[in-house]
Amino acid sequence: MTSKKKTPLRKCIVTQEMKPKKELIRVVRSPEGEIFVDPSSKKSGRGAYIANDRKVIEKARQSNLLARNLKAKVSDEVYDQLIHEHERSKLR
Repeated sequence: MTSKKKTPLRKCIVTQEMKPKKELIRVVRSPEGEIFVDPSSKKSGRGAYIANDRKVIEKARQSNLLARNLKAKVSDEVYDQLIHEHERSKLR
């Protein structure tokens, strides 16, 4: 009998949907307070997951949801990195 491996699920902070971890992009606030996109999902720090969809990323930017979830100010460069990561994943 082979057992199936469990797929880790995470909740998108914008849509509130539970999705497989691989379908989401992780944004991290490091212990030093730096905020960055974590494509590997392995960096230490407080993380927030956002759906890999441009509309969802724009909605997060407009409503400032990342800043609320990470309890820190999020610069526009982070949102630009998210959009870049989304575009990169579409090419794969």
